[in-house]
Amino acid sequence: MAKLLMAATPISYYLVVINVVAFILYGLDKAKAVKHQWRIPEATLLGAAFAGGAFGAFTGMIVFHHKTRKMKFRILIPIAILIWLTLGGFLAGRDVVGLTKADRPKNEYNATEIVQYHSSVDKDNDGTDDQMDILNNALAYVQTRPVYKSKYYETGYPDDRYGVCTDVVGYALRKSGYDLRELVDEDIRKNPEDYDVDKPDKNIDFRRVKNLKIYFEHTAISLTTDVNDIEQWQGGDIVVFKNHIGVISDRRNAEGVPYVIHHNDPYQKNYEEDILQSRKDIVGHFRIS
Repeated sequence: MAKLLMAATPISYYLVVINVVAFILYGLDKAKAVKHQWRIPEATLLGAAFAGGAFGAFTGMIVFHHKTRKMKFRILIPIAILIWLTLGGFLAGRDVVGLTKADRPKNEYNATEIVQYHSSVDKDNDGTDDQMDILNNALAYVQTRPVYKSKYYETGYPDDRYGVCTDVVGYALRKSGYDLRELVDEDIRKNPEDYDVDKPDKNIDFRRVKNLKIYFEHTAISLTTDVNDIEQWQGGDIVVFKNHIGVISDRRNAEGVPYVIHHNDPYQKNYEEDILQSRKDIVGHFRIS
């Protein structure tokens, strides 16, 4: 629920307001009780909780020591909390609350000594080199605001609004002329001893991080995993973590370490984030051409 309240959407704003209102109602009713004044109906207090203010109501009960001995409140308020936790998870999964934002972060690095790398290869012959193609296509993919959900697709590539971390890379490379569905399947069949795949399935194998790592080791340019060697990290590169993968951004933090364009979970705040320095599980850094 805390992550829902962080999402800048109409629903999240409503949740913030209703929880504040519920908290205030419990405080006012406590004050009225102390002064023997006209009370706020219990139906109103409970209604505020079930209308979305369950956490505000619960906090009000604890802070103001109000209604804590009333059995109906001790039972119904936790039920309201459970309902909203369940509903919150459902809304997040449906992207109704729009948790993950596609807004690009500001480039905080002002030094000019790092020059963007450009590949000599233009695989899809669109007039843009591979490196910039991959970067631009990764950014274009997250602008569609895919919802994090693992599914199997008969066509391999997601054909709906869902996706996982490998789909950021898969989309970026496919639009740049590299069909990972075909390429990874071909490499698995050519080098089965290198892959932990019992029965090849081209519709899913290329969407597994461990398989992409091996494929890139076979076909791409391997680079440093030292994030402090900032010049070696270029927009359009691929970074592989132990159980995650993403595309390196062309924007950097104040120390010159680039952001990562990725899709990690349903509650991720932004698709482009400053995570390289905080991750201790980088296992690969690749450049396609």
